Amino acid sequence: MRPPEIETSTREEREQYIRETFRCRGDCDSCGFCAVYRGKTAETVYAEYIEGTRTFQEITQSYR
Repeated sequence: MRPPEIETSTREEREQYIRETFRCRGDCDSCGFCAVYRGKTAETVYAEYIEGTRTFQEITQSYR
């Protein structure tokens, strides 16, 4: 599923997308989200996307 576009989604829809996509799976060895995002929660990393000030792609690229 693609992330909702800022222009056509609500804050709540973007927040729900982040929570569902990056939910803790309880298996750190096979997941890797925490390592990629340097121990930050997805909600913290994507806060600007959730608020509608930066795109999902911009934030993702900054962590590559």
